[in-house]
Amino acid sequence: MSSNVGVMRIGEVHAQLRRDFPDVELSKIRYYEDKGLVQPSRSRKGYRLYSERDVDCLREAIRLAQEEFVPLRVVRLRLIEQGLLSGPPVTSVARQAARGATAAVRAVAPVEVVTPRPAPALSAPGDEPVPDVPPRRWMSTHELLETTGLLPEQFNQLQALGIVRPTVVGDETRYSTLDVHCADRARTLLDRGVDVRMIGALRRIAEREVGVIEEIARTAYPPSSKSSPADAAAAVADVAQDVAALRQAMVEMALVRSTLE
Repeated sequence: MSSNVGVMRIGEVHAQLRRDFPDVELSKIRYYEDKGLVQPSRSRKGYRLYSERDVDCLREAIRLAQEEFVPLRVVRLRLIEQGLLSGPPVTSVARQAARGATAAVRAVAPVEVVTPRPAPALSAPGDEPVPDVPPRRWMSTHELLETTGLLPEQFNQLQALGIVRPTVVGDETRYSTLDVHCADRARTLLDRGVDVRMIGALRRIAEREVGVIEEIARTAYPPSSKSSPADAAAAVADVAQDVAALRQAMVEMALVRSTLE
């Protein structure tokens, strides 16, 4: 039987991957599929069916992301190059850009030594930026490290977990102000001795919450022919505030109950 024929269900694939990556979660397999890093076939009833090549593809994707800290968009190019993933041929330009991005991630610490300093109190989304944060949208890796006080190895870990995500602006890797906010908050937890994997779990919780917010917004504000993208964005923002308030109340209640038990 061809190694490209899907015969395994996602649970079997998860069990195989855990032999090499004990901490890998089932949700990561689905996340990598969403990012185009694996292309399982589907059964007649819609179940995912994975081939041996799909498993090899996932194994290599996880290795590149977790051990070499390669950005996911570059991981995809590497998988295509290795013949593990179907896709358009990788051009020399794309290959050179991928290698450049990978090198930038591996050599996060610039030649000039970055001396960590206390991170400034960053503003919340929507507020005016504080003086220590340049009032512009994009920052270089060096600027992000200086602003947040993150160590290069901490930054690599956060990027591998998707806490910060690079964007190519022109020919250079840049990070948004929101990346800086997330990196700063994550550094505070890391300084408290929190395992970086716990921060990755918080990212997954946030992504699930976004899905809930969008679903509630569609229910509370049904789209119509007169709705504009601005209307949809306003509806999501309105629901997000209500969800955040409810989440805060539930967390406070859970903490009180935990101290009483």
